[in-house]
Amino acid sequence: MELLPLKALHIIFIVTWFAGLFYIVRLFIYQREAQDKPAQERDILTKQFKLMSRRLWRGITWPSAILTAITGPWLLMKLPGYLDQPWMHLKLTLVVLLYAYHLYCHRVFTQQQDDKYTLDSTQLRIWNEVATLFLFAIVFLVVCKGLTNWYIYGGGIAALAIALLVAIIVYNRRLK
Repeated sequence: MELLPLKALHIIFIVTWFAGLFYIVRLFIYQREAQDKPAQERDILTKQFKLMSRRLWRGITWPSAILTAITGPWLLMKLPGYLDQPWMHLKLTLVVLLYAYHLYCHRVFTQQQDDKYTLDSTQLRIWNEVATLFLFAIVFLVVCKGLTNWYIYGGGIAALAIALLVAIIVYNRRLK
């Protein structure tokens, strides 16, 4: 396969994977919050959120993660010089951590499908923003490559994390 179509496919699979990761945790939040509703409403909502989660997780998120895992190494085989670049080492580390995030989401998915709720909605909201941090960190690395000032990069990601946490705290206070 030519390089540019392969690159395009890789980007598409990354986008659909992240879309799935962002939406699945929102569904986790909604399903968890449904557990606090009256029995009839809870049962209807839980059944619907489980269905939506299964379709998203099995039909979009997992396939996209797998196709990303295929096209990424394939690109590296076509561009082996990238493996000598420090930014690529950090990117690959972040990608491994992103797969760990994905696997933890799978654990939460499995628990919620079995009606086990170990995280509250605030914890899930925080967990949802971890994907945002991965997205920012990886995209900035890929786009900026060797131009990245590591102190500004790290400070920017840390500032984003703090801003997201503050936003969650403010949101939760407004709910009360």
